[in-house]
Amino acid sequence: MTDTFDVAIIGLGPVGAALANLLGAAGVRTHVLEREAAAYHLPRAVHFDDEVMRIFQAMGLAEAILPITHVSPGTHFVNGQGRLLLDWSRPMTVGPQAWNISYRFHQPDLEHVLRGGLSRFPCVTVRTRADLFALEPGPDAVGLRVEDLSNGAIERLSARYVVGCDGARSLVRRWMGGPMEDLGFHERWLVVDAVLKRPRPDLGDHTKQHCDPARPATYVRGTGDRRRWEISLKEGDDFAALSHLEGAWPLLSRWITPDDAVLERSATYTFHSTVARKWRDGRLLIAGDAAHQTPPFLGQGMCAGIRDAGNLAWKLARVLRGEASDRLLDSYGAERAPHVRGYVEEAVRLGGLINTTAMEAVVSADTLRGGMADRLVPVKPALGPGPSAGWAEHAGRLSAQPALRDGTRLDDRVGYRFALVTRPDFAEAVPCDVLDRLSARGAVLVADDGAPVAAMLDGFGAAAVLLRPDRHVMGAARDAAEMRALAEASWE
Repeated sequence: MTDTFDVAIIGLGPVGAALANLLGAAGVRTHVLEREAAAYHLPRAVHFDDEVMRIFQAMGLAEAILPITHVSPGTHFVNGQGRLLLDWSRPMTVGPQAWNISYRFHQPDLEHVLRGGLSRFPCVTVRTRADLFALEPGPDAVGLRVEDLSNGAIERLSARYVVGCDGARSLVRRWMGGPMEDLGFHERWLVVDAVLKRPRPDLGDHTKQHCDPARPATYVRGTGDRRRWEISLKEGDDFAALSHLEGAWPLLSRWITPDDAVLERSATYTFHSTVARKWRDGRLLIAGDAAHQTPPFLGQGMCAGIRDAGNLAWKLARVLRGEASDRLLDSYGAERAPHVRGYVEEAVRLGGLINTTAMEAVVSADTLRGGMADRLVPVKPALGPGPSAGWAEHAGRLSAQPALRDGTRLDDRVGYRFALVTRPDFAEAVPCDVLDRLSARGAVLVADDGAPVAAMLDGFGAAAVLLRPDRHVMGAARDAAEMRALAEASWE
């Protein structure tokens, strides 16, 4: 008889590993299938932000990840002669999410931590060298046809839900039949990763966007001695030669020479801007690059995929535990698609400025004094429509993570569960049966009279806020009647 798992995840890159860790934390019986024998050994993604670190915190891995990161001070936009056009520096102190705004990392190091974290969960199993080649959706489960690449054996597995974290050429997405919406950016760039052999402090810690119409480029300071350059390619460039390490040196010569660094990787990529039109088809779902691709100018490619995992995991867990109906999963794409589309559009807009004379034309001393810098810096997009309960004015909004009076961070107190945050005096005034109802439904009561919690509640204009496990607002209450409505709502 075929064994049936709750969730099968296809792909064990950062997104698949993050989703597996979150499902493991929720006790969901999860089976991960990965075609390759080991994680890719060269760098790819190099940036994540405070929201993503908070998701790592939710899975209990933030403290293990922190030592392998470098806090980024932000981005400088310069012209072809190196003159500063725009200083988009980021604070080096922790922000509202209780983490720094921007982190650099080496992807093989991150994947090592994420994969290692899965060993904590008996409910999660991982199969490498396992190649999915067919899906058989049914009314109660999905059959998966898998080849064991170590011996060629064909197996059949079954899962109640299948999530394709299997990249831009996703088999799961193709099986769903969902097209991608093309947002119009398709350019070929060279990506070169180098390891310095000697100090080069003049390169700087800031990311540098070289707004040079002759050859736009991006410099990224990585962890330790790692540095990256992303360089726009033109017709007439020898793409084959540039894909070899020695062939990349001519384009790097304005910054470094072989005396300065050893090249670790040189690869040509075509950066795309696409978003899936369909994120779910029955028991099939997609996440990460299977659902979207973005130019790298905002560093949000992997971030978007980790946010997909954060949004989807708690919904799958609730549905599988019978705490919500299957239609809760429809809110996954409804919330994530507009959010990620907003980031992709901002990246395309920024890429357009970097690629033309427009940046220098619009950025001048006068316009900077008039606030042009603020208008050039992207605004974080909002989630699309999703679940809400009670007073829903702020439903779907990401909350801050306040420190509690004893110094504990909110998420560390709560774990990967719903949180009802309020002041002690309001909690004492709420009828006990309401609080009991909220507790029975899985919400952890956090009644705290410290200033950070008060500031968060005041920001929402609420006496109590119900936070989802992904720390977006489910609903709020301004009085006892709204608290009862919050407790009795469907939460889906």
